[in-house]
Amino acid sequence: MIFLKNKGKGILLCFMIALFGWKLVNTVSWLEIIGAPVLAILTGMILAMIIEDKSSVSEGISFTSKKILQYAVILLGFGLNLTTIGKVGLASLPIIISTISTSLIVAYAMHKLLKVPAKTSTLIGVGSSICGGSAIAATAPVIDADDEEIAQAISVIFLFNVIAALLFPTIGSILGLSNNGFGLFAGTAINDTSSVTAAASTWDTLHGTNGSVLEYATIVKLTRTLAIIPITLTLSLIRMKKEKKKDLNNLNRQSKVSIKRIFPMFILYFILASIITTLITSFCSGTALTAAESSFIIIKQLSKFLIVMAMGAIGLNTDIIKLLKKGGKPIIMGFCCWIAIASVSILLQKLLLLL
Repeated sequence: MIFLKNKGKGILLCFMIALFGWKLVNTVSWLEIIGAPVLAILTGMILAMIIEDKSSVSEGISFTSKKILQYAVILLGFGLNLTTIGKVGLASLPIIISTISTSLIVAYAMHKLLKVPAKTSTLIGVGSSICGGSAIAATAPVIDADDEEIAQAISVIFLFNVIAALLFPTIGSILGLSNNGFGLFAGTAINDTSSVTAAASTWDTLHGTNGSVLEYATIVKLTRTLAIIPITLTLSLIRMKKEKKKDLNNLNRQSKVSIKRIFPMFILYFILASIITTLITSFCSGTALTAAESSFIIIKQLSKFLIVMAMGAIGLNTDIIKLLKKGGKPIIMGFCCWIAIASVSILLQKLLLLL
């Protein structure tokens, strides 16, 4: 009862925002390119301008944007099968690794050049290189990013997701890409899964491939998503190292407490969920496998909905006017990452004769 009294109203508000975005995307087909998380953030920002006093819902909003976001990331692990890498073949891994590395390097360079805040730069770099909103959701708690930084990164990723989904099928046709070539291009060069599927579906429709490109691009994208694990663990170690330096004057116990406090346990649970999924799908068969896969689909959908809830909470805590004023440099950074990833994907396909 105390939990409901203190947090219930805020959580319910975020739930209603998420439900609105979720239903809208599932009702209006073209909104799939935008995605429910972005709609939730925009709705939250609009409501933030309308609601003058958020004191009665602030605690629940904060809980949703922090804790529920972490729970969503843990559940996201049940949608990752670690054997997926074998399904896409070793040929695609050099391109996946190269595009991820390129985005992170470009983001770091633009951070230094444009003086974009470090946490915003990290979120844009990770979101561009791995899987858009899901990667940002997993990374944000690790680096202790605030709601405004998350909203900024999500907005930048969203902009180039939409552009990519609309333009990439035409670009692929101009470049003369094969069906597999475009699937690899879409899977490695488009940020968010929803936009990957939108672009691949358009290609399938234009070229009459009966969904083969969509299937291949999705597998490539899921393999790319696995990079969340090493990236978040690396960022955790970097943050722990920085925290340890701060505590040099209070060694031993205080330092250990600090490290324990900042270590992202939810990432370990996320990895455990991925391992459980992999083991079950590897050793089960028949009815048991079908039941397990159905359960994982439901859990994955729940994870996506909880992420939408968290994005709604982040929108409620974001000043849209302030966000727009600060938007120029992050957009330039996102554009540079986007162009670099697309260029590297095409170049490596050409060098490896995969076009």
